[in-house]
Amino acid sequence: MSLIEIKDLKVHYPIRSGFLNRITDQVKAVDGINFNIEAGETYGLVGESGSGKSTTGKAVVGLENVTSGTIKYKGVDITETNARHNVKYNQNVQMIFQDSLSSLNSRKRVLDIIAEPLRNFQHLSIEDEKIRVLQLLETVGLNPDSLYKYPHQFSGGQRQRIGIARAVATNPELIIADEPVSALDLSVQAQVLNFMKKIQRDFGISYLFISHDLGVVRHMCQNIAIMNKGRLVEVGTREDIYENPLHIYTKRLLAAIPEVDVVKRQERQQQRKEIERVYQEESSQYYDDEGLPYPLVQVTPTHFVALPKAQLIDQLK
Repeated sequence: MSLIEIKDLKVHYPIRSGFLNRITDQVKAVDGINFNIEAGETYGLVGESGSGKSTTGKAVVGLENVTSGTIKYKGVDITETNARHNVKYNQNVQMIFQDSLSSLNSRKRVLDIIAEPLRNFQHLSIEDEKIRVLQLLETVGLNPDSLYKYPHQFSGGQRQRIGIARAVATNPELIIADEPVSALDLSVQAQVLNFMKKIQRDFGISYLFISHDLGVVRHMCQNIAIMNKGRLVEVGTREDIYENPLHIYTKRLLAAIPEVDVVKRQERQQQRKEIERVYQEESSQYYDDEGLPYPLVQVTPTHFVALPKAQLIDQLK
């Protein structure tokens, strides 16, 4: 049994108009997606801005209302509030937010920020609480001097580490990491990602790693889902996605990864231009009459792609 099983998840927002403020349409931010996260795994959810990936993460952690579908934690559907309480879901599933500054209370010291989930769920003594916070600061590579400082006194990378320490405080089984390094410099990104990997090894935590950067996702994830227009367009292992991409949207995302090899830079630039040309000419074939991706179809035991019928036949030959 998987740690998290997401089945036919939908998050729709009503559009109201007219004098009576009636619902006339819906924004389908997440429109019927399915995936599982195993214990101890890092699962990548990738897509550009507006694809629905952050909404998915917030729905899993409970910050967005689910329109329909199920989210099962250890076999229990936690879309019901009582079920969440019975399996201690709010304690066992935490989140790292994209904007480290706005996600930390500027009026609170680091001690109070990290201790907040401990006070909610574990009710330690003042001394034990302080010891636990110091241990967490050490885990993410921050000095004990940080204990009584405020968020504005830290760099972006340090604030993100504070966010990681807060997320890890309750010993969760799953952390939703929503673009955890997108606002950081490359060198700082590497530090934060390495800390996240270390914490995963030490505590056995699973991650839902949400990002638009396929270069970062390749470093972190074993299994990856590509999201576009609220639906999944390609799902597979790291090898499936990077070595044999089949959907035109996935190919375009991969082409956008910067090339660090100077010798191959011009070749890579030409390849990127060719993929963009093909995308502009043929992308309509990969979407239905409403402009939405087709349902996923299995092409190998681990690889699922939203291909049109003609393309699918070619792939299965």
